Amino acid sequence: MKIDLNCDLGESFGAYTIGKDEDMMNYVTSVNIACGFHAGDPLVMKHTVKNAMKHNVKIGAHPGLPDLQGFGRRMMHISPEEAYALIQYQIGALYAFVKAQGGVLSHVKPHGALYNMAAKDFALAKSIAEAVYDLDPSLTLYGLSQSELTRAGEEVGLHVAHEVFADRAYQSDGSLTPRSLPHSVLHDENEVEKQVLRMVEKQEVMSIDGKIVSIQADTVCLHGDNEAALSLAKRLYNKLRV
Repeated sequence: MKIDLNCDLGESFGAYTIGKDEDMMNYVTSVNIACGFHAGDPLVMKHTVKNAMKHNVKIGAHPGLPDLQGFGRRMMHISPEEAYALIQYQIGALYAFVKAQGGVLSHVKPHGALYNMAAKDFALAKSIAEAVYDLDPSLTLYGLSQSELTRAGEEVGLHVAHEVFADRAYQSDGSLTPRSLPHSVLHDENEVEKQVLRMVEKQEVMSIDGKIVSIQADTVCLHGDNEAALSLAKRLYNKLRV
């Protein structure tokens, strides 16, 4: 069994350190690096790119809403035109660090609230997909499995990776359970492993209300800010034989 295991990293900011980024890179195949709007800063971006290249993992841009205080997880009304500009601005920032160090940008994965909004809003999703395509049509767009974001990416001609989440609970419509609700994040490692193996082997997930939901699992996400992230990464890496 082999599948892409990705992680959101580079989320430290100034004097504040979030996650064990370099350790995580030993157990994932792709990293999504914050671009300064919801998390990260220029030095963090530069260092994270350097470490990703050292560990030979695929480098992706992780653009979010301009909301450092809310970590990009608060809903914000933006127009499709604004979304297009926000995405290109942030990809461009990370691309500069990647190119300056002789690396290659592999993919783009929107963050947090922007990701969840685009999963349901096709107009927003299409503006994001077009922003990526117009910048570089060779980039892969990561989006929630079988969502409006992956549909939009496919429609504009991008290669799309349908993403599933190791440590998040699902709703019966295939969306992620909002973090504001109880039990939205899975903390039990056995439960996480069981969910991931089911998603990869059977292409399905059990929703929080007990419904079996069909999904497409091209890449599995682990959140770097989860306290158990490193332990989970080691465990899944060995199970999935990444």
